[in-house]
Amino acid sequence: MTQVDILILSNGPGEVTTWVRPVVKALRQELGNDRSVVRISVVLSPCSNGSGKEAAIALSYPEVDRVQPAEHFWQFLLWGKTFENWDWRSHGVVVFLGGDQIFPVVIGKKLGYRTVIYAEWSARWHKWIDRFGVMKPEVVADVSQKYAHKFTVVGDLMVEASSHSSLVIGHLSLANDKGQMTNDIDASATSHKVEDKTELIGLLPGSKAAKLAQGVPLSLSIAEYIHAKRPQTKFVIPVAPTLDLQTLASFADPQKNPIAETFGFGGASLIVPEDANSKALLKTTTGLTVELWQENPAYHLLSQCCICLTTVGANTAELGALAVPMIVLLPTQQLDAMRAWDGLPGLLANLPGVGTAFANAINWLFLTFVRRKGLLAWPNIWAQEEIVPELMGEVQPPEIGEMVLDFLAHPEKLDDMHAKLRNIRGESGAAQKIAILVKEEIDNFED
Repeated sequence: MTQVDILILSNGPGEVTTWVRPVVKALRQELGNDRSVVRISVVLSPCSNGSGKEAAIALSYPEVDRVQPAEHFWQFLLWGKTFENWDWRSHGVVVFLGGDQIFPVVIGKKLGYRTVIYAEWSARWHKWIDRFGVMKPEVVADVSQKYAHKFTVVGDLMVEASSHSSLVIGHLSLANDKGQMTNDIDASATSHKVEDKTELIGLLPGSKAAKLAQGVPLSLSIAEYIHAKRPQTKFVIPVAPTLDLQTLASFADPQKNPIAETFGFGGASLIVPEDANSKALLKTTTGLTVELWQENPAYHLLSQCCICLTTVGANTAELGALAVPMIVLLPTQQLDAMRAWDGLPGLLANLPGVGTAFANAINWLFLTFVRRKGLLAWPNIWAQEEIVPELMGEVQPPEIGEMVLDFLAHPEKLDDMHAKLRNIRGESGAAQKIAILVKEEIDNFED
């Protein structure tokens, strides 16, 4: 085979963990592990939801040879030179897995490489891109016949990512109220129902301070409310790979996070066991313990949850791909705390000095106008109807707790949500099909 470079373009934490991971695995399976023949590089572009740790995550994948962080992206886009002045082989393929679809157009031209785009909902720049792998046939519906040959329906990378993780056989030890490790759950199951009648609820408060400030105390307070009425229920927080335990715990401390008092939350302390095989815990003032799961991705864990409480964002897409029932929480007790909007609004809301004013204005406009017109959770956007509840406003733990208790008491409602989530996503196998598209483009060099 001709010596080639595969350049992966991606951006945020969701794309790096759920798109890049399965695709680079599939590329190595399809093209081999000989780095002298096929080299895989990842270049990240800026993302308003980025944490700065995406490069380290991408570099941890054994299939990847080199990674450039997002802070050096514009130099690369404009001049075609990386920060470390990487060399490039004469033949290569640019694979788009997140960011703006104009990026592979520009970079592909600068390097003289073929281009492959993975498109979930829309595909652009048909004239200048060589191949498109799309999630569903609907994406191709309005494509001109002139470019139709460039399009292949590959399926859903989110499903692909979760299916890789669901093959992992393991056991989750949930902590009981005394901190003892009990109730092993077979993590190889793919159903949202939990074995041995253990009710497991996932808490996903976010990964950035803007969401964690409200999400951590709110979700823990809800957990306390539910546990008081259903003590058999267990709770777990899948900790984002960009978040350390001490930072997470600080948002559960009312002394460090005054917003906690808004939800009537008394606080929680971090417990890190000496046994390396045991999980860290958050223990609330009521005695409830919530296990902290740091393995990533956590799809095999999430698939065991009967329901999850999550903030809006990439979490809803991942849970939707797993068909895990969820309630999406958007508390607005402190508008200034919600600075995690995507795109230009997020950038304006985080400007020094004037960011607070922008944040309040953006959130007020959003609550007043935007919320009336559309849906916010990804599964609801995909379905164009509210199949998972979205609770926005000055929500309080008891009302959400009662909603969860109703779901637990009526599992047929969870089954219905689970079935609807399964029906709205694409087929699996997307990563392998994308790898085949890349190989076909490489083969064009040899013809």
